[in-house]
Amino acid sequence: AASIPLAISAQEKFGVQSTIANISASFGSSMGQNGCAGIYPAIMVAMIAPTIGIDPLSLHFLAAMLPAIALGSIGVAGVGGGGTFAALIVLSTLNFPVALVGIFIAIEPIVDMARTALNVNGSMMSGVLANRILNNHTADDMPAVIDRP
Repeated sequence: AASIPLAISAQEKFGVQSTIANISASFGSSMGQNGCAGIYPAIMVAMIAPTIGIDPLSLHFLAAMLPAIALGSIGVAGVGGGGTFAALIVLSTLNFPVALVGIFIAIEPIVDMARTALNVNGSMMSGVLANRILNNHTADDMPAVIDRP
């Protein structure tokens, strides 16, 4: 939630209308946590699965893991350490030993910074894409870093 003003101003610099920037930044802070709720639990499950004798690349395992991650990501808040709670939800859903999460807590602060950057960039990208799809940009709104056709 603390990144909402920065995300809005960054999107406006890319020519995104303020209404779209506000909506995407607001929703992005509470939903669509790609780093916390999508990638981190999947990586953690894929690393823990071989320790209990499961092939993480088998179709049967992937068919069970992907819906568990998708459903577990719905209620994850964008707070520090939120990815760990999302991983706990997914691990318990898949009947994995939850105690193995303790191994990853030592590196949690470092990984959390990367997850936060991914979450914020994801919400900004959705605003830019929505603006492009809705054709709400003009040539004057485009920043100099983007090539004009």
